[in-house]
Amino acid sequence: MLRFALTLVTVFVLYIHSSAGTARGDDDTTVRVFIFAGQSNMVGSDSKIEDIDRFPPFGGLDKPQTSVRFSYCLGREDKLVSEGWEPLRPVYNVVGPELSFAREVTRHIKAPIAIIKIAAGGTHLGGDWNPDEPSGFKLYPLALEQIRSSLALLDQQGVKYRIEGFMWHQGENDMFEADYMANYGKNLANFIACWRRDLKTPDLRFYIGELCTKTIWGMDLRPRMYAISLGQKEVTESDPLADYVPTNHVGVEIGGGTGLHYHYGTLGQLEHGVNYAEAYLKSIGQWKPKTRDLKTWPYAAGSRVKLFVLAGHRNMEGERAFVQDLAKLEERAGLLEDDSAIACRYSLGGGYKVSDDWEPLGPFNFYDTFGPELSFGSTLKAGGVENIAIAKFTHSGSQIIDWTPEGSEAKSRNLYPTFLQFVKDSVQQLKDRGHDVALAGIFYHVGENDMSWGPFREGAAKRVMSFITALRSDLGQPNLKWYVGQQPPTNEESVNRVDVMSDIAQATSGNPNNFHIKMLDLPTQREQLVIDASGTVWLGERLAKEYLQHR
Repeated sequence: MLRFALTLVTVFVLYIHSSAGTARGDDDTTVRVFIFAGQSNMVGSDSKIEDIDRFPPFGGLDKPQTSVRFSYCLGREDKLVSEGWEPLRPVYNVVGPELSFAREVTRHIKAPIAIIKIAAGGTHLGGDWNPDEPSGFKLYPLALEQIRSSLALLDQQGVKYRIEGFMWHQGENDMFEADYMANYGKNLANFIACWRRDLKTPDLRFYIGELCTKTIWGMDLRPRMYAISLGQKEVTESDPLADYVPTNHVGVEIGGGTGLHYHYGTLGQLEHGVNYAEAYLKSIGQWKPKTRDLKTWPYAAGSRVKLFVLAGHRNMEGERAFVQDLAKLEERAGLLEDDSAIACRYSLGGGYKVSDDWEPLGPFNFYDTFGPELSFGSTLKAGGVENIAIAKFTHSGSQIIDWTPEGSEAKSRNLYPTFLQFVKDSVQQLKDRGHDVALAGIFYHVGENDMSWGPFREGAAKRVMSFITALRSDLGQPNLKWYVGQQPPTNEESVNRVDVMSDIAQATSGNPNNFHIKMLDLPTQREQLVIDASGTVWLGERLAKEYLQHR
């Protein structure tokens, strides 16, 4: 009865509190309430508290954040429900994006925040979350009740608040129902409108999380994932108060067998939360990215500059190579220091983080990770190479097909035109500074995930050659050197029928300007597919040594 009475009170007072959101100003006393909702990748499925310490940038998030209020209802049949408001913490050994979101936001603003989370795996926007005709687990009315009752407790306590943002991550399950998939955009627009109506917050901002294309579903269900993304973008492009939040580049759990998985897992959840925080902070003008200026141009006027282009997927990006771990590697900590003698520009995560201009070679402040470019540049310098410039282009959520000029039915995932322009721009920018530019080579580390799914493993060699051939033609450099790095592929019965190492070796062997690098002596790694700090340093050194051997 108390819960019901509090809900009735909230219906009358909610408008008074929430209307403050239309004139936010710089109020640092009003509690800013954020709603997190969705399915399993919002719950935090397949994440573990004990794994947090494996990822140094997120250390300490296993502990309660006592200054952040937290209310939640998680799960389907057996729900985990908070007793009123609790300090923000992991629930039942599960790590959700709200943990890193809260820490990142409170680093930038002084106002107190609160989080209400309602999420359940395997649920549909077209059914469970349908505001008009909820079916299944009827999550829309359940979430509305959870939100209203939680806010009623704040009213009872005399706490001034405003509903600040709604973080939504869902869509994987709608792609299995033809009607739900085709109407995802329409259903999402209605979902948003109903929340604004029912919470009496006409200006409530929504943050729509992109589905992760790095999972197995991003490969074997590529057209369906694409259809959901089109529906999401349809809404965020037409609604000025809805933001599309890229998340397909964040970490993904490594599964058994081939290594592929359906869920972000611990690392991905924590990076997922940072993405939401950045999107929110940008929307209120409080995002302050660190700058890395190249104070003095390192090359003499009119000199010849050698441009090295690094490209690839998870390990070229540096998914699990953290600067904190690099600092502990013997005789490698010096790589953390910016090298102003090497100018570098980059596009990471499929354009999620892009350099404004040329920067000194060093860590790029991308989730506190680094890539093989650090040891690559250092090894080239030690080998006597001068006037080095590096351009790095990566997307850890991509597969090789995305780099081909043909692309796939998922047109928005086609990277080839963007990569081609990135290379052209890198050359032109150096020429504009008065330099003669030698494109020393493209250093491409082949897709790790492609090695773990039969159809993509089978087509890998053909797609790599399509990429190589097209880029040479479009750059007008038929003798452009390509260095194709390949780590040992997944060793699992279901995919071992395709000897992909031999296939790529044979495909690249017909041209003396192709160099296939078999990385069979990669240091022992904990996981399949992804390599750690030591492996990333080794990868950069190995690529550089290959160049030095064949220059």
